[in-house]
Amino acid sequence: MLYRTRVLGGLALASTVLPLPALAEVSGLDILSRAPAYDGRVFGDVGAYERIDAIAHFTLDPKSERGAKIVDLDKAPVNADGLVEFSSTVTILAPVDADKGAKTIFYEVANRGRNLSFGLLNSVQKIGKDFTIDDPGDGFLMQQGFTVVWSGWQAGLPENLAHMSAPVISDFTAPSREEYIFDKDEAVSTGKLSYPAADLDPAKATLTVRAKAGDERTTPEGLTFRYVDENTIEITRPAGYDAGAIYEFIYPAKGSLPNGLGFVAVADLVSFLRGNGPEGIEVPVGPIEHTIDMGISQSGRFSRDFVYQGFNADANGKPVFDGVMAHIAGARKTFVNYSFAQPGRYSRQHEDHDMPGDQFPFTYVDMIDPVSGQTGSILTACSETNTCPKVIQSDTSTEFWQARGSLVSTAPDGTALTMPENVRLFLISGAPHFSVWGAASKEAATCAYPTNPLSAEPTMRALTVAMKDWVLEGKEPPASVYPAGRDQLVAADAAEMPMINGTRPQPPVNGLEVRDYSVQPPKAGGAYEVLVPKVDADGMPIGGVHELPMAVPLGSYLGWNLRKEGFAGGELCGTTGSYLAFPETGSNADSRAPVSARYADAAAYHAQLKEAADALIAQGLLLEADREMVISAAPAYPGN
Repeated sequence: MLYRTRVLGGLALASTVLPLPALAEVSGLDILSRAPAYDGRVFGDVGAYERIDAIAHFTLDPKSERGAKIVDLDKAPVNADGLVEFSSTVTILAPVDADKGAKTIFYEVANRGRNLSFGLLNSVQKIGKDFTIDDPGDGFLMQQGFTVVWSGWQAGLPENLAHMSAPVISDFTAPSREEYIFDKDEAVSTGKLSYPAADLDPAKATLTVRAKAGDERTTPEGLTFRYVDENTIEITRPAGYDAGAIYEFIYPAKGSLPNGLGFVAVADLVSFLRGNGPEGIEVPVGPIEHTIDMGISQSGRFSRDFVYQGFNADANGKPVFDGVMAHIAGARKTFVNYSFAQPGRYSRQHEDHDMPGDQFPFTYVDMIDPVSGQTGSILTACSETNTCPKVIQSDTSTEFWQARGSLVSTAPDGTALTMPENVRLFLISGAPHFSVWGAASKEAATCAYPTNPLSAEPTMRALTVAMKDWVLEGKEPPASVYPAGRDQLVAADAAEMPMINGTRPQPPVNGLEVRDYSVQPPKAGGAYEVLVPKVDADGMPIGGVHELPMAVPLGSYLGWNLRKEGFAGGELCGTTGSYLAFPETGSNADSRAPVSARYADAAAYHAQLKEAADALIAQGLLLEADREMVISAAPAYPGN
């Protein structure tokens, strides 16, 4: 084994140098730092942790079978051996005493280069703009004994985030499309381009505006743009459009990045850490016997796409992840393995509605799609290589409105689907897309209703333990709790919403059509029927897992919000959801029963909280250890 020492910023780095592999594997690992974590804090029986920061180096043969899966990799620069080189940042939290740990990697797919798992599972109440693990919260993941790993998979991110460094394809140009919703009343607005413009001639680009996603694209008088530089445009906005109007810019772009390499970077790093990498490069942790993936939101979509595109088989055909937890992904995949990919974009009812990353297949059940005519499932590729992981997909109510969650559990003809034995689905009812533990409802500048503070943390902690037991011990997890079929789902306009403060809201749903992305803008084809859960008298979804505040409510927890007038009024407003407190007294302006009609007093309210907690524990959807935490954190009874 040959070692080299390099010095970066005064820090000596140990790394291993080996002959480059022919196909794709980790080709080197630079350890940047290795030190005790959290001042030696002890996490239960597992003990103290250490933190390792590193850079992983990779190579991939663009002519190999794996290389051929990466869009535009054949256009990327190669080294003297004909291989594409790329690298990723790596951060690891590992038990100091490996024998006290679970010998299991918990790999969180970084969300836009950030750590969200601490906000979802460790009761950390603030998500930073940088990649940070400085606050371990209550240490839930560490108390499980996991070796927690993050690495870069997204190219083009700033250095302060978990990122992948990939080669720029400099001599390739193609049309690229941007959408801007400024949500400000200003005559002139600035828009950043995802890729540099290849030609600054305004005649070679087009700019249109429309009030809503389904409207015709128009070029009204007064709508103009100019290039500030190759990365920026300035748009002069026309009269007659409000702050929520959609501006679409299509232009010749250059400098594409083969973002699909992110799938390889994740697969080969995890394979290496679990001992399946090339011989001769020292693995900094271990031994590792099992691996679990968690993706949250953008990274949940990545996790589904990772399995779908066949990357849960490593370079040697061995499984990468034993278990995959895709959280708040809905029916989507990603805008990653495309020419001029934009991994941060995803379809919502108003914003980025027809961006790529949301086409068939949607679910884990193999089928013939009657709309597109295609066949398959998320598990098709891994079924062929016998590398399918155990899957737990968890969504919130927002994913039924904004991410077509119905297509995960229900065929396009409305038939309820039966999941394969290795798949479980869970709906955290009434919850917004993402809310940290301890969040408070607040007003949003563009939304009509206060935001929804409901956190999915208690259920997700229980499901994480269930996945661990499933992978390590073969213990079956709870049965799926996810609405499916026309008995439980309805069209959005058939959801019978209550009267709330004098109005009966009727939220639209994020519809879906087959789209041809070979042209810009993409051409729409046949439409899918997207369904939502039936609702109760309070407008909250029937079925799914009910966190305590929704099981014993003091208001309506809704997965949708509406845009205010002046901001594309009536369209869905982002992913914040809504919280609307119950009226204090009965009123014709609000059909929901007041609090006084629901509970005799505060004692009765607290008694119901305890009963609801006991029921969740019995179902395996709340940890006994979290019982007092969730009861004490429930909203205070009015007047107390």
